[in-house]
Amino acid sequence: MKILLINDYAVPQGGAEIAILRLRDTLRDRGHDVRLFASSAGNNGKYSQADYTCFGTTSRFRTLLQTANPWAAIQLRRVMGSFQPDVVHVKMFLTQLSPLILPLLKNVPSLYQIVWYRPICPLGTKLLPDGTLCHSPPGAVCYRSGCLPLHDWLPLMLQLRLWRRWRGRFDLIVANSEAVKRRLVSEGIEPVQVIWHSVPAKPSRPPLATPPTVAFAGRLVREKGADVLLRAFVNVAQQIPEARLVIYGDGPERARLEKLADDLCLADRVSIRGFQPHEEAMSSFSRAWAVAVPSRWEEPFGLVAAEAMMAGTAVVASRSGGLTEIVRDGETGLQVPPDNADALAAALLRLLRDRGLAERMGQAARKVPSWSSVSIPGIRVCCGDGPKKVNCQRSLPLWSADVGDKPLARN
Repeated sequence: MKILLINDYAVPQGGAEIAILRLRDTLRDRGHDVRLFASSAGNNGKYSQADYTCFGTTSRFRTLLQTANPWAAIQLRRVMGSFQPDVVHVKMFLTQLSPLILPLLKNVPSLYQIVWYRPICPLGTKLLPDGTLCHSPPGAVCYRSGCLPLHDWLPLMLQLRLWRRWRGRFDLIVANSEAVKRRLVSEGIEPVQVIWHSVPAKPSRPPLATPPTVAFAGRLVREKGADVLLRAFVNVAQQIPEARLVIYGDGPERARLEKLADDLCLADRVSIRGFQPHEEAMSSFSRAWAVAVPSRWEEPFGLVAAEAMMAGTAVVASRSGGLTEIVRDGETGLQVPPDNADALAAALLRLLRDRGLAERMGQAARKVPSWSSVSIPGIRVCCGDGPKKVNCQRSLPLWSADVGDKPLARN
């Protein structure tokens, strides 16, 4: 089977990018001809793993490119003509490739895997500037609330209008959690199926050793809540002086977080290591007593939490979004209110003071039913000369299930 994957980026520096690269490799291992189309943005000539690329940018012209990227449309037309895929799987396209690529999917079975809120929010977070959740559809409120300046608001409203105009090009829309599905349906995007991400199977980690360590991995942006974790760790360090915190990730908040760690007198207990290869960061989970996912926003899924659970590590996560679906409070980890440093500190202390509890929760995370396999729906591919979904003779698996070693299933 010839499968074309489409994503804004092909650099393994974020959950969505890591998942799409893993999906390509897994499908290739199963004998399929799989290619990845992505923009050149963020590559810096080093990490791109795309098979086809088009122009992308992270400069101040990015907003215009998000709205209409003619280079993406031209290059994708060439790729569709030369590769002639049997099915197209789109993951992210609204931050680089733009809706101009959608008309090109007209005659090919296509699915859209939505992994965040970008199709219903120009920022992708559904967070207002004051940190509260936004429950309004995109429109004038995005400008009035201060989320977007006028020069960005105008093109991004056009972008969302184009996406809604051409969203019928997708035969199937899939969300990565019930939380994302609810948001999409509330704003008129349906029907939507839900298939969770999968994570690769990992061997059981060795017994926990000192010092008691908390790990964090993620992009260093405000919505991920690393600053909340630092403030919570002040209390942890006061009560368990030998405790350590390791932060993996990079982003616009890094300098502020490093200063905050100094201001809180945590410099000798906190290590902010910046971007690290994914496998290196994940290996730290096997040594951590707990992995913290203190997101302020409604985390669409929580791939970091899922990978920590597969490593056999207890998770302390915000009680919001997709995290509430995968972290079982009191069984595989602990849930805390978002943006609450005191509650986060109490949960971390509970695990760091009780090695046996941390071990039991971590091992329980590897065994919960959500790691069992699922039956995967499909989309039909026309083998004749008619429209792409008429008189179909065969059914393709839904590739957006991220067919890894341990696909997640909803109960």
